[in-house]
Amino acid sequence: MMDTILITYGTQPFAQRMGRLLSSRYEIAYASSEPFPDILLKQHYHRIPTGANPIFAHEMLKLCLDNGYQTILPLGKMELQPLNEAGILLDEYGITVLIPRNLADCFMLENPSGVVHVMKAGKDMLTDEQLCDGYFSGVGMLSDSGEEPILCLV
Repeated sequence: MMDTILITYGTQPFAQRMGRLLSSRYEIAYASSEPFPDILLKQHYHRIPTGANPIFAHEMLKLCLDNGYQTILPLGKMELQPLNEAGILLDEYGITVLIPRNLADCFMLENPSGVVHVMKAGKDMLTDEQLCDGYFSGVGMLSDSGEEPILCLV
């Protein structure tokens, strides 16, 4: 059985692109706080509160536990801090959140059009190639110098 990755902002084109990229190796589910048709609820889509909602992280934990999701790939900027703060709790339940360890020092880019990689501890999750230091997790692309990862979001 493949691990399942829950991708937030699931109705956005960038999230769909990441889902297609990862679908050869992982089961994919989507979550969104944006309105979407009820028919999608039968196709691995879930409604979640916005990242600004105080219960956001606990709802994500509940959603993962109820559905057996092992990994969360947050693609919204306002989701990063609550999930970072809840990281220890999520980790205790075996749920990995793909965000950089040090958000304050991280460069961010919205809706990139170039080549991106989904990384866990600096390693490409599809090729297992070590692309950068182990502190970086999430969707990223390397800077022009090839040394610094840039976090890519919706």
